[in-house]
Amino acid sequence: MTDRGFPSEQIDTSRPHPARMYDYYLGGRDNYEVDREAAQRVIDFLPDIIPAARANRDFLERAVRHLVDGGVRQIIDIGTGIPTSPNTHEIAHSISPDVRVAYIDNDPIVATHAGARLTGSGGNTGFFLADVRKPESILDHPTLGELIDFGQPVVLMLVAVLHFIKDDEDPAAIVAALRDALPPGSHLVLSHATADFHAASLPEVFKVYNKATATLNTRPYDEVLALLDGFELLDPGLVQVPMWRPAGTPDPEEVKRVGFYGAVARKV
Repeated sequence: MTDRGFPSEQIDTSRPHPARMYDYYLGGRDNYEVDREAAQRVIDFLPDIIPAARANRDFLERAVRHLVDGGVRQIIDIGTGIPTSPNTHEIAHSISPDVRVAYIDNDPIVATHAGARLTGSGGNTGFFLADVRKPESILDHPTLGELIDFGQPVVLMLVAVLHFIKDDEDPAAIVAALRDALPPGSHLVLSHATADFHAASLPEVFKVYNKATATLNTRPYDEVLALLDGFELLDPGLVQVPMWRPAGTPDPEEVKRVGFYGAVARKV
């Protein structure tokens, strides 16, 4: 058994897992040899994955700060991944300790780290295993009900998650199901990988992810924008993640390296 009570045999170490590969891109150590080998192959084909992953993480931090500064006190973070500080609740609690955060992921190894890093913040954070492909498994989970009051605005975070959903799994329907559960005044924080900037390198990257526990499904700008249907985009809209309300002026050459679109949008 893991230290979170999940059978250790549920942790698949025979194939690379995207969350553990992402941890490697960010310089983390919570990964297995199979993940490191796969992630290094991706880096060999696409060195820009490292600054892109870091830019995506920085976008998450800026978005959380903006929304908590604006008064939102509830966050649902789906696709948590391996905890990397500052985590969502650390960012939020640095502004307001009463923010409640529900973390959700489908990888049992994330659960093995959740007790030490994601939960226990005065009862304001919690973690549970569920799969975004089945929104009802998230929305009906008792832990979510203990933490989140759907009578008040909520921040829904889908950061670097939906590009692991295949077209035939209907990512737009998944977002719509989650959106419909949110009260008016809630927000969606979304980022998504795209081939718009690295098309030549990506065929080899896709081959690596095809052997992982989830395939990589990049989407062009218009398809990512369509996922935000039913929400009102906050300025500056859907942009490459370094361009979303940066603290300074991003280096145009660095921006070109980042194959992630990101947006924050409000449900009206």
